[in-house]
Amino acid sequence: MKLSVRLPKHERPRERLLRHGAAALQDAELLAVTLRTGIPGLHVVELCNRLLRQFGGLRGLLGAAPEELMAVPGLGAAKACMLAALLELARRAIEEELPQVSSLDHPWQVKQYCKVALGHRRVEHCIALYLDNQLRLIATGELARGTLSQASVYPREVVREALRHHAAALIIAHNHPSGVAEPSAADHSFTQHLKKALALVDIKLVDHLVVAGGTVVSMAERGTL
Repeated sequence: MKLSVRLPKHERPRERLLRHGAAALQDAELLAVTLRTGIPGLHVVELCNRLLRQFGGLRGLLGAAPEELMAVPGLGAAKACMLAALLELARRAIEEELPQVSSLDHPWQVKQYCKVALGHRRVEHCIALYLDNQLRLIATGELARGTLSQASVYPREVVREALRHHAAALIIAHNHPSGVAEPSAADHSFTQHLKKALALVDIKLVDHLVVAGGTVVSMAERGTL
């Protein structure tokens, strides 16, 4: 008689996903479905657990540069590209919805987009969301990499880009790699300078968001815009 061997639960992430849905899987299991195979001597779920520990969780792992991932023994270009693609797909999925709604009526969608776009970054990035006169998304763009205190973003450049996109309004967002989302004095100063520069060409600055990991602080909601 042929005996069937019952595999441990952690070895069947795809079957668990089909039976219970993706929400029932742990982070390592979801990653295992994507990566599909482990490396010699290490099952795929064990590999994913190791990656999560090494990079400090999902945000750190998905935000890692491909060269960082490929530096992990046994993790080649194919798996590094899969992980980079996951984050980009999530960002694009959220971005697809923004042109359909007013950013003022759905601020949580804007915050979610900025969290996905910026929350994992290890250096400071500043982006702009260019809006039409109904505050729907026209386009997004990166303004700078670096720190606002080093004047890496110039109001005149933001104004020029806003005019190029025929924007009636815009939202800017940047991240704090320190993990603290509290706007700095430099953030407040830059925001006021930008608001005045945009007003000269009749463009409204709707909000300035500061992102740190999973936290987003809105200057507009705080009344400091």
